Amino acid sequence: MEEKVREVIEKEIRPALQMDGGDIELVGFEGNNVQVRLRGACSGCPGAAMTLKMGVERRLKQVVPELGEVIAV
Repeated sequence: MEEKVREVIEKEIRPALQMDGGDIELVGFEGNNVQVRLRGACSGCPGAAMTLKMGVERRLKQVVPELGEVIAV
């Protein structure tokens, strides 16, 4: 599970966020939950919660259905 999550973040999610001036950092795992840190334009963006749940979490669950949730730390 961890390797798949890392791969999707690095190859798909991170480049997409960087194109909009943001970034995402994988902090770690807590059980089935993934901890990430949004950076750059994403850290102060009012739409960051929507990006996290509807974008990042949705895509990761498509690849890793057993994933719990994505949590910003």
